[in-house]
Amino acid sequence: MGKYFFHCRTPLLYTYGKGQDMEIKLKRAYDQSAAGDGYRVLVDRVWPRGIKKEDLRLDEWLQEIAPSAALRKWFGHDPEKWPGFVERYFDELEANGREIKRLAAIAAEGRLTLVFGAKDREHNNAVALKEYLEKTGG
Repeated sequence: MGKYFFHCRTPLLYTYGKGQDMEIKLKRAYDQSAAGDGYRVLVDRVWPRGIKKEDLRLDEWLQEIAPSAALRKWFGHDPEKWPGFVERYFDELEANGREIKRLAAIAAEGRLTLVFGAKDREHNNAVALKEYLEKTGG
């Protein structure tokens, strides 16, 4: 397992492919959606508690891209386990190449917002997924 760059707090533009820009935002499922969110994808394996499906404006719920149940349980949203979680999750994401490329293509065409349910805005799978997409470019 290799070393990875950890977490950027601000959404920035990144080069994707041949000079295309890729913009990825993060938004908690409990935050109000906005027209500027672009393509909204829920990236959690389980549905956020207390939110009706019709109330969460999503373009897609991509459960397959979420961390495995075993990895989620091991991590337990413990910030001290964050580096290990990211490394293991990146390994899982490598097996989802098709979905990663598709998300990167969506981000290259316009804004992509990764929606998550976790309370911790800095240590969750959406943060790690954003980092992976920015690092690999899909």
